[in-house]
Amino acid sequence: MIEVRGLRKLYDDYLAVDDVSFTLDRGSICGLVGPNGAGKTTTMRCLAGLIQATEGDLMVAGCDAVRDSIELKRRLAYVPDDPPLFDDLSVLQHLHFIGRVYRVDDYAGKADRLLDQFHLTSKANAGATTLSRGMRQKLAIACAYIHDPQVLLLDEPMTGLDPPGIRTLLDSIREQAQRGTTVILSSHLLGMIEEVCTEVLMLGAGRVRYFGSVENLRSRYPEAASLEAAYFASENSTGILSFPEHACSAETVL
Repeated sequence: MIEVRGLRKLYDDYLAVDDVSFTLDRGSICGLVGPNGAGKTTTMRCLAGLIQATEGDLMVAGCDAVRDSIELKRRLAYVPDDPPLFDDLSVLQHLHFIGRVYRVDDYAGKADRLLDQFHLTSKANAGATTLSRGMRQKLAIACAYIHDPQVLLLDEPMTGLDPPGIRTLLDSIREQAQRGTTVILSSHLLGMIEEVCTEVLMLGAGRVRYFGSVENLRSRYPEAASLEAAYFASENSTGILSFPEHACSAETVL
């Protein structure tokens, strides 16, 4: 569902992403992790076709991210870390608008179900500007779900959510994956995402530090009792990156 080979992105003379390669199958949930400035958001924006890669081949949901950018946007949903909303629309109007744009069958019924799932029914007629940070986040995620995307990119989606909201979000991500959606989930809350992720893509200074299963990463650091502990163990490792050139589906490890 996602195949990335040799992704590089330059902003003037700053190399934000350097030779990133990986593949994800249908129904995978990949945790995209790394420190601030590691290249996570740039990678997502390239996958979404919002910015053009300097080099590399990106196939997402059967589309070339450069040549098929319009069709890609029909098949994909991207929620940035601070999602923009329409100030003049209510919560329900947002969902109806997105449903009509994507020509969703029974978008009104689906909107009602999403409002109930994300506990937004009482705010259905509230304007976007009246919502708290967490409610704005839940509305953006509901809008992303309404057209059943084949690929879902979530950049720090738990920002502003309370514990019940985080639980609802993680449960919904599992449901999306069970339907066949491929999900990339960027987060600094490693303890929260560990239970839902099937793979981890760890970036550092724009390069891949690890790509593979959560279990394999933890097995390389037996003393690590969690994904978070394994992450810090790998960050403190003095090992050298070792992986075959452009071996997108292979485990990429320190």
